[in-house]
Amino acid sequence: MSFFSMFLYSFNPSQAGFEFMWIILAGGVFAIAISIERFIFLNSKSLFKADVFVRNVIDYIEKDDVASSVRLLDRAKSKALSQVLQAGVEEISSGAERIRNAVDEATMRVIPQLEKRTSFLGTIGNIATLLGLMGTIYGLIIAFAAVGKPGIDPAEKSTLLAQGIAAAMNTTYLGLLIAIPCITLYTIFRNKTQSLIDQIDQYSLKLVNVLVERSYRTHKYHIKTSDLKDGVGLHVTHNNIKIFTDNKLIKEISI
Repeated sequence: MSFFSMFLYSFNPSQAGFEFMWIILAGGVFAIAISIERFIFLNSKSLFKADVFVRNVIDYIEKDDVASSVRLLDRAKSKALSQVLQAGVEEISSGAERIRNAVDEATMRVIPQLEKRTSFLGTIGNIATLLGLMGTIYGLIIAFAAVGKPGIDPAEKSTLLAQGIAAAMNTTYLGLLIAIPCITLYTIFRNKTQSLIDQIDQYSLKLVNVLVERSYRTHKYHIKTSDLKDGVGLHVTHNNIKIFTDNKLIKEISI
């Protein structure tokens, strides 16, 4: 019987340690499902040539063409970076504090989605290793019990000894067979996620600086001397200035 056939036969309920084999295999199937979902999701959230994309968004804003920047961000609305940047651009006329808060809220909403379920792969890898070790101990117990059992037929003793050692080796092999890819994929997906998070931190800060500078930009407005009388009043909000003279509104400035 080939190794592969013997390995598959270890899943048979008649074999010692088959419970460990099935539990470890179930964890492996679960890990495959998570890996496929994470691969598709993280790729769907990645933005190709992010530096060029952000540069185009900032260029539109610096040219006061906010509508074009919004359209550009909307075309990439499924991307994690675009979602964060769009939150800031939508508050472009609301002042520096609102811009920063909007970007921070969007970042806190997006990052958990990127990190979700990735840690399960590391957990499954560790559990598979431990279950394989437990199966090994179980198999060795059977083997040593067979050797030390008095009054047992030598042929039966050899059979029990072989079953115990087989259980020990098969569970260890399957545990490592599941654990190694799980830990490898966990590392890959974790690095990919961290790369996306670093990208969000870098470019969102860059955009926020541009938006905040724009919100503080000095504007020049001209009011005719004839409009000014003895009593001039100002009503200032976070992004709006109203100028009154004799309780009459003569100028409203949005900044």
